Amino acid sequence: MPTPSPKPVPVPASAPAPTGFRGVFALGGRALPAYGFLARLPAALCPIGTLLLINERDGIGDAGTIAAALWLGQALGGPVIGRLADRRGHRPVLLVACAANAAVLLALVAAVLGGLPLAARIALAVAAGLTAAQVGPLARARWARLAGEDKALVGAALSFDTTLDEVGFMVGPALAGILAVTVHPASALLLAAALGLVFGTLFALHPTAPGPTGPGAAARGDVRLWSPGLALLFVVAVLQGASWSGANTGVNALAVAVGSPGAAGLVWAAMAVTSSVAGFVIVTRPGTAGLTVRLRRTIAAQALLTLPLLAVSGLWGAAFAVAGIGLAVAPHLIALFGLVERAGPARRMGEAMTLAGSGLIIGQALAAAVSGPLAAAYGYRAAFAVSCAAAAASAVLAWAAADRILGPVQAQVREPVQAPIQAPVLGPVQAPVLGPVQESTPEPAPEPVQVPGLSPRSSSPPAPWPGPRRS
Repeated sequence: MPTPSPKPVPVPASAPAPTGFRGVFALGGRALPAYGFLARLPAALCPIGTLLLINERDGIGDAGTIAAALWLGQALGGPVIGRLADRRGHRPVLLVACAANAAVLLALVAAVLGGLPLAARIALAVAAGLTAAQVGPLARARWARLAGEDKALVGAALSFDTTLDEVGFMVGPALAGILAVTVHPASALLLAAALGLVFGTLFALHPTAPGPTGPGAAARGDVRLWSPGLALLFVVAVLQGASWSGANTGVNALAVAVGSPGAAGLVWAAMAVTSSVAGFVIVTRPGTAGLTVRLRRTIAAQALLTLPLLAVSGLWGAAFAVAGIGLAVAPHLIALFGLVERAGPARRMGEAMTLAGSGLIIGQALAAAVSGPLAAAYGYRAAFAVSCAAAAASAVLAWAAADRILGPVQAQVREPVQAPIQAPVLGPVQAPVLGPVQESTPEPAPEPVQVPGLSPRSSSPPAPWPGPRRS
């Protein structure tokens, strides 16, 4: 009796890859965003915590000088830490940086409370900036590496991470102010040291932490970092930081002018609220426009939304104005860091991200040095004018040069860290294996099955291409 032919077994269709928040959480789990958010809070706590502590004891003059030293250290140390993280891997560099930064912050608090000379406090502030762990830029480099060549997922991950930054810079200053009033002026810096040590360590030890990005010469930084596209994005970041700083200085000067200096932080938080909302919307609805187009549009929108600052005459008006600006801030930063991910070399992505972060800090410091004296001499509107000028310059630069310089960056395919194997490893066998049994044909001698990616002379598959690390 002939044996009945087996029925073909239906192969289930593969489920579509998750997108949006689900896709981001599928990359790194739910613990990674939590560790990253809490580990980067010190970046928001330290500047305002330094101002609150030193202003309380020594006045605004010393406070401004030491806060500027902290910013200088961050701007100089960021690319160095990024480069070391690319060369040595995130884990060892972050572990050392988090421990060193916590120790230096404790030493800075002790120096201020102990009344050490200004030079000693400035040196410790610079050291605190130099050892800042750069969790934000390195988190963006990590997300980009986890997402690999899926540009939609890269965009969602960078949008989500940039929005976490906005939430952090909304929570950090408010938390520092509350702690300074209810506990002690030094409590914000102490909390920053504790958060950086604990959650920075957890972020460093998370299984997604990438190792060195290339062997041999590539790991030593011989891959070229700077390109016309990355240089343009760095300048855009500087102008973005200058626009923030001019607006922030103007808000503080306005608050002093109306007799409510403590309200400046609450007014400035309005920008972080609307920016965070806009960032979360982009994660869920990224749109179809390319990154270069989005960068130009968001910069132009921010330049227009900055102009109402020139007509502000009270704190409520300032709050509404900065809230309007916030609608363009997160979309602008998301496009900016998305283009940095494409313009920077894969083996030096941490350094490229920290360079953009340093550009933001440099812009804030430069604008603070200009807008502060202008506000003192001519009033708060002079500081707002600095903000408007920086935003307008950024918009002109983006519209004049972004398409020509960044267009090829957006279109190019990133060269992987190592040359990939062209055929998939252990992919599906192309010949039908579940069809009817051919009884009339004698069965030939068995031959090696040609599975894509295997050599006929090899009995085992080649080692898979490491690609972007996912574990």
